Amino acid sequence: MTSRRLFVFLVSLALLALDRASAAAAVAPSQVKAALVTADTTVQPGKPVTVALHLVHEPHWHTYWFNPGTGLPTTLKWTIPAGWTAGPIQWPAPILLKDKRGNVVGQGYEGELLLPVTLTPPADLQPGATVELTADADWLMCEEICIPGGAKVSLRLPIAATAPAADAMWGEKIRAVVAGLPRTDAAWTASAVRSGKTATLTLKPVAPGAGEPKDVHFFTEDSLIAYDQPQTAKRDGSGAWVLTLPIAADAPADSTKLLGVVTSSGGWMTGGTLRGLRIAADLAADPAPVAAGGGAGGAAVAPASLPGTLALAFLGGLILNLMPCVFPVLGIKILGFVNQAGQKRSAIVAHGLVFTAGVLVSFWALAGALAVLRAGGDQLGWGFQLQSAPFVFAMAALLLAFALNMSGVFEFGLRATAVGGKLQAKEGLGGSFFTGVLATVVATPCSAPFLAPALGTALAVSTAESFAIFTTIAIGLSAPYLLLSIFPRAVKVLPRPGAWMETFKQLMAFPLYATVGALVWVLAGQVSEEGFLMTLLGLVLVAMAVWIYGRWTAPGASRGRVRFGVAGVVVVGALGLWIGWPRPAAATTAVTWEPWSAEAVAKYRAEGRPIYVDFTARWCATCQTNKKLVFGSDEVLRLFAEKKVAALKADWTNRDPRITAELARYGRSAVPFNVVWQPGKDAPVILPEILTPNMVLSAVR
Repeated sequence: MTSRRLFVFLVSLALLALDRASAAAAVAPSQVKAALVTADTTVQPGKPVTVALHLVHEPHWHTYWFNPGTGLPTTLKWTIPAGWTAGPIQWPAPILLKDKRGNVVGQGYEGELLLPVTLTPPADLQPGATVELTADADWLMCEEICIPGGAKVSLRLPIAATAPAADAMWGEKIRAVVAGLPRTDAAWTASAVRSGKTATLTLKPVAPGAGEPKDVHFFTEDSLIAYDQPQTAKRDGSGAWVLTLPIAADAPADSTKLLGVVTSSGGWMTGGTLRGLRIAADLAADPAPVAAGGGAGGAAVAPASLPGTLALAFLGGLILNLMPCVFPVLGIKILGFVNQAGQKRSAIVAHGLVFTAGVLVSFWALAGALAVLRAGGDQLGWGFQLQSAPFVFAMAALLLAFALNMSGVFEFGLRATAVGGKLQAKEGLGGSFFTGVLATVVATPCSAPFLAPALGTALAVSTAESFAIFTTIAIGLSAPYLLLSIFPRAVKVLPRPGAWMETFKQLMAFPLYATVGALVWVLAGQVSEEGFLMTLLGLVLVAMAVWIYGRWTAPGASRGRVRFGVAGVVVVGALGLWIGWPRPAAATTAVTWEPWSAEAVAKYRAEGRPIYVDFTARWCATCQTNKKLVFGSDEVLRLFAEKKVAALKADWTNRDPRITAELARYGRSAVPFNVVWQPGKDAPVILPEILTPNMVLSAVR
């Protein structure tokens, strides 16, 4: 068993521990109670009346919104007298539905729910009579399993010539739900831009009445946005809310509208009203690159504008001078300039300028190398690297190692620093130039943690912007040297080197950890659940590798300990990269599914073939997880092929009386449900609700 399969197996065992005590127990379809209630006590001829389907969910059970995600929406089929008309269900703002493991499984409702509907009677109703309104309500109710539910609901109302009075129990509640239905409002404007694999929605307060939203989330009304992927929502300096939404993998490329509801637990209007803001925004294309990564200082997300990026780049360059391997030599180098030039100010300034030139040339060389490396990928469009899971993982691993270095877990580059010191000792302008080069390349190895985010940003923006970023970092790094060469007496005001430098260095590791977190968040949307688990494990091993290096190669360590430390970082680090490296799914021979029927089962049993029957539905999240886990196993696929297993799918996505009756034969009323028929056996093997490859292998064998 490979390491990946071993971890999947262990995770599956953990899931099984949460399973029900008896998977064979039948589930009575009573987890949702339904009734038809009214806002008014009477009906006036020709005047609309509002009724509502009242649903009460048991704890942890839910039903679905009109765009459910993996489930099915609630429906009403009316039986009303001639001349009456029934409007559609008016849907309140939904919530995000999650299973017990925290996985998003849809968009819908829990607890108590009112779904209003407007009914319009004919104008010729006779006062004094009574009308009966009846509807067949159908819904899908889910917890860990999903069960179709339904009820016939009805309501009798007297007809009166006068305006009706509000129902004492339901009138105020129904009117409150109607008043709070999602809608657009003039207090907020919405604009949307699509760029690559994300859409950006901006909501701006433009009129009095706008409230103070919080816990903002977008619920998509169509297939454009991936409802089950993470979103980000933050407020900018102008008070606008900016939401970054993941585009679904199968989203249409020609979508021109962003449709949905944005919810806020604090409401969108003054007083906490209007929980759901209706969105119908034109979706513009964004030709600009999406720049992610931290810039020179290691922030998690690059600024939206180039000036902001350059400001952070300059700050990052300045910060490099406060690192323990740079700051102590700052004053010494300036005094060296003075000693070489005497008291002639122009000569001292020349040394500072030549030093700056050395720094600039080094950074330009680095930017040029990156430009060459990325030249072959330009045809993919700007930002393509951040759409590559391997690139994102590599950046996360690199930044994690750098952050651990700054936290003091290990040190690197000490020998290079010693070599750099010898070269910097050279006198004259050549020595000053080498000082600038080595301040970037070898003499200041601890600058690497600040350069790494810049590398990521440089790979995600245009070549011209990349050169501008590296130039600005170089100016930030060399600025103190240049200023002190112009005003050498200012060396006296520099603080003394001390323990504060190490504290500052360790503090600067946390922006890098934040960048790693942002990259891991991106990875979560690019790989499978199993792949994401392996990614996290790989990063843990990378951290362990650099810890081994730091533990066994500390100053004063024996040659044997150093060799062990170097070997450890190579072996464990390589293992971490191999385990965590995102890779495409293995090419396997897929199972060919046939529609289930009692006749098909009888046919294959007569032929003596093993039969695997999967009672499933598209709205059943557990069913889809089972299939990905079980039939993603090469061993399962090989066994099915060797034994010529007949794979039958009983698709219960839509109501099917035959499947319902077959489930009832086994005392079941819900999916997932899987059975294996062995040749010559009178009864099938019944599998648990949550499956692993080994369970299926054992049953088939």
